Amino acid sequence: MKKLVLALAAIAAFSGSALAADLAPRPYTKAPPPAPLPSWTGFYIFGGVGGGIWDADTVSRVTGTGVPLGINQRQGGDGWFGTVGLGYDWQFNGPWVFGLLADGEFGSLKGTIQDPFVDVTASIKMQDAWAAGARLGYLVAPNVLSYVNGGYSGSHWSGTTLLGAFSGLPVGFHTNSFNRNGAFVGGGVENSLNIFGISAPGWFMKTEYRAAYYGRKNINELFDGSNALVGRDIAFKPWVQTISTSLVYRFNWTGPVVAKY
Repeated sequence: MKKLVLALAAIAAFSGSALAADLAPRPYTKAPPPAPLPSWTGFYIFGGVGGGIWDADTVSRVTGTGVPLGINQRQGGDGWFGTVGLGYDWQFNGPWVFGLLADGEFGSLKGTIQDPFVDVTASIKMQDAWAAGARLGYLVAPNVLSYVNGGYSGSHWSGTTLLGAFSGLPVGFHTNSFNRNGAFVGGGVENSLNIFGISAPGWFMKTEYRAAYYGRKNINELFDGSNALVGRDIAFKPWVQTISTSLVYRFNWTGPVVAKY
C-alpha cells in the first residue's frame, strides 16, 4: 500500500513539472505613465463681484491760480461693484506663470467732497474703472496660483450738486463728471474648483486685492444753468482700494505641461 501511494505521488509531481514547463512565460508590461499635469498657458475669461473704499485729499483753490482757500482735508467713500475681464498666461520654468490682463469694474463707490471755504458738501461716486497690465505668479500647487500684478488704470467719477452742510439745500452750483487715470498694483490667489470631489475642469476661482492711485483733478465749481465758473476749484486726488472674488474659465486646462517640476 505504501509503495502504491509513493508511486502516485511521484507521477503527480512529474506531471505538474512537465505542465509548468509547457506554459508560456508571463509577458512583461510597463506601468502606465502618470497622467500629464494641466498647463496654465492659454486664454481665460472671468466675472465676479467685489467691494471697495476710496480716500481723496481735497482742498478748495482759486480757479486759475491754485491759491488754496482752506486746509487740506481727507474725504472718502465705499460701495460695491461687478467686474469682468480676460487675459492670457504663459507657464515657464516649471511653476512660474506670466500673463497679460484687462478688466473693467462697474458699480458705485459713493462718498462726499467738500468746499470748506463756503461750507458746502456734495455726494460723489466712482461709477466705473478699467485696468490693463500684467501679472507674475508662482504655482504653490499644480492647480493653485499665487500672483502679484500691476499696470495702468482709468476711472470715471460722477458730477455733483453742491449742498449746504447745514441747510441741506441746493446753493446754486455744481461740478461736472470727470475721468482720472493712474497706476494700480495688487495680488491674489487663483485655484481650481476640482476640490471636495467636484469635477469642474477649466473652472477656477480667484480672489484679488488691488490699489489704484489716480492723478489730481481740479474740479471746477460751476453755476447751475450757465456752467459759468464760480471762481473756485476743488483739488481732488483719489486712492482706491478694492477686493473682489471672480469665477474664471480657462480654455486649455486639459492640455499637458511642457516641463515637469
